[in-house]
Amino acid sequence: MLGEVLVLNASFEPLNIVPVRRAVVLLLKEKAEVVEAAQRRIHSGNGLALDWPLVIRLVYFVKIPAQFPLPLNRRTVMARDQYTCQYCGIQPSKAGLTLDHIVPRARGGKSDWKNVVSACIPCNQRKGGHTPQEAGMSLLSRPDRPRYAAVVLLGRVQGPTVWRKYIPH
Repeated sequence: MLGEVLVLNASFEPLNIVPVRRAVVLLLKEKAEVVEAAQRRIHSGNGLALDWPLVIRLVYFVKIPAQFPLPLNRRTVMARDQYTCQYCGIQPSKAGLTLDHIVPRARGGKSDWKNVVSACIPCNQRKGGHTPQEAGMSLLSRPDRPRYAAVVLLGRVQGPTVWRKYIPH
């Protein structure tokens, strides 16, 4: 998708995803620099030409609070898990995904970042009220509170391939 640009902090941590127009403004004001560009250019009416940005880095560091309040809900859990079933690895439609408590709530499991994952409907039904070990299933990755809140809140980790270098999974 060439209409959006990944914005990195001065420390190369992902901060946001912005439209190309906003990225160009940051570049022209010398508040950012191009880290990754597409094989095309942006031309202005007065003869100015810029590389088409895919990833930019702010030249100054933006401090982000350590405990940014990130809500635990269907959208943020699925974005954290990249809309992938954490048991079988398929990526069904959003309607084909559910939230699963690793330790079921009926058995004392909490609704927190370390106990809730995305699961496809068949895997969630197969697991039922059991733990993954009891159901003979394993998780693809250990769930945790997302480190980069901006990316999860946007829920759009599916950008150009070059973004993957900068967005931890």
